[in-house]
Amino acid sequence: MKREYSSFEEVDTRLKILKLQREISLESLKIHYHRARTDLAPLNLIKSLGSNIGTTGGWKNLIVAYFVKKVMDLIRNRRQS
Repeated sequence: MKREYSSFEEVDTRLKILKLQREISLESLKIHYHRARTDLAPLNLIKSLGSNIGTTGGWKNLIVAYFVKKVMDLIRNRRQS
């Protein structure tokens, strides 16, 4: 979409607005990067795993996932033999 400007002041104002929006976006990106980095730290992953296991059905999901993996490994091993 093209914009038409009637003066250089409008162009300057628009450029200032775009520059500020870019700076805000950059700071937001930095915050999201920092949060992701801390959330994915090994210690935080272990803590979140522990809290998820304690919820209702957490143990059940963990056990089902374990057995599904074992069954899939067994099927793969039989196919390779």
